[in-house]
Amino acid sequence: MKKRFLPKVLLFLFVAAGVFVGTQYVTGTGLFKKPGIVIYEESVTEAEKTFLSQYLEVEEVWLDHDVTISAKSSLSPLDQPTALLYDVLVPIADFYESSSTIASTSPDLQLISINSLTFNQKLLALDDQYYFDHFDAGAFFRYFHITSADPTQAIELIQPHLPTFPTKDTVLSFAQTGVTAFSRRMNTMINSTGPDYFAAKIKDFLNSKDLTHLSNEASFHPSAPTNPAGTVICSKPAFIDAITAVGTDIIELTGNHNNDCGFQANLDTLTKYQELGIRTVGGGANAEEAAKPLLINEKNQNITLLAYNQSTGGITTGSHPGANAYSKSKVTADITAAKTRGDFVIVDIQYYECYCYPNGYVEYPPCDRATWGYNQQGFFREIIDLGADVVVGTQAHQPQTYELYGNGVIYYGLGNLFFDQYMWPGTSRGLILTHYFYNNQLVQTRLSPTVFDKALQVRLMNEQESAWLLKRLSQAR
Repeated sequence: MKKRFLPKVLLFLFVAAGVFVGTQYVTGTGLFKKPGIVIYEESVTEAEKTFLSQYLEVEEVWLDHDVTISAKSSLSPLDQPTALLYDVLVPIADFYESSSTIASTSPDLQLISINSLTFNQKLLALDDQYYFDHFDAGAFFRYFHITSADPTQAIELIQPHLPTFPTKDTVLSFAQTGVTAFSRRMNTMINSTGPDYFAAKIKDFLNSKDLTHLSNEASFHPSAPTNPAGTVICSKPAFIDAITAVGTDIIELTGNHNNDCGFQANLDTLTKYQELGIRTVGGGANAEEAAKPLLINEKNQNITLLAYNQSTGGITTGSHPGANAYSKSKVTADITAAKTRGDFVIVDIQYYECYCYPNGYVEYPPCDRATWGYNQQGFFREIIDLGADVVVGTQAHQPQTYELYGNGVIYYGLGNLFFDQYMWPGTSRGLILTHYFYNNQLVQTRLSPTVFDKALQVRLMNEQESAWLLKRLSQAR
């Protein structure tokens, strides 16, 4: 009986195995399962296909399911598990372009990856949103969308190879401003307005930066003069509140008026800065202190800020307070030491001042250019030749031209930030430079023109005003 039953069992098992294997063959499962295929929709570019294929379409990868990939661009980041950020595309223009913003629908839109951006291009705001001030606007965010019965495998294969992009935590924003001198008629106004009045329209902008620099050339003194035509430049002590209101982190002391109310006023002002945790550069209690570079080490960025007074007076050469005197040997040694550390180098120069209003209040253009007297252009260019990355003129009481030169960039004059010279159009204007550093490199400097009127409240220029001034300055080059 057992002998008859055994062949039947074997036959049954054989047939069952055949059905099982046949079913797998017909359905493409089990022993006959084929790897999933990758389907690219038309929205995926050839370059994007090349990127994806090296992780999805290689011999060592077996896809459990078919995968369909599409690509889309969005004006804001997406929070979807199957959307993978592949690129951040930002609008750029020529370095000397006068306009600062462009519409996302403009036919003139020129886009590049944010990771390809360099300082000698101009990043534009997109629909009035500047990428480095927002990080979730001002760009087209390019995504891969993964569709599959189970997208997990494809996402895990792609995600480790996606590029990283700048974020608020990895980009250092550093705002440099022109001349500040709360003095003369401002000392009279503060009694009725309070110190915050002067900063009210600009403080939010400056506070939004990681670091804010002021070139303040007015020490504090209780008897600071109020004569609007006077030549003694000092500030009422209450003006320290205007300085802190804009989030000041760094005070440059290369100006020629910090000793106007005496050495003690200058020393007391330095002590006040120290008490508030405000760093200083380009001046100090004596020549040794004044000559010290400012080392900035934040967000993994390493920057040396150097500052010198070349011409306008108020320097120290010994034990009294004053500005850091310029010499070629000194700047050469300072730049060499900074480069040995591997630092990015910014050099601020207090150069000769320039006013050009021969008919009273009519503005003439020689001061716009760097080729007026005293060989300003040649002097600033030599500092780039010595190894500086950026050279900034902080002496100019009106904005001056700017240029790419050698391996660096020069801003010949930033004009006034806080001052009382509203009567001349040039001296009521200023430039704020916001440097953006990423991966220990300068990736962009944004120019933000400012202006004040008789009310002496500094504000950012609107787009039309800004484009006019930047065109004027770039053409002056």
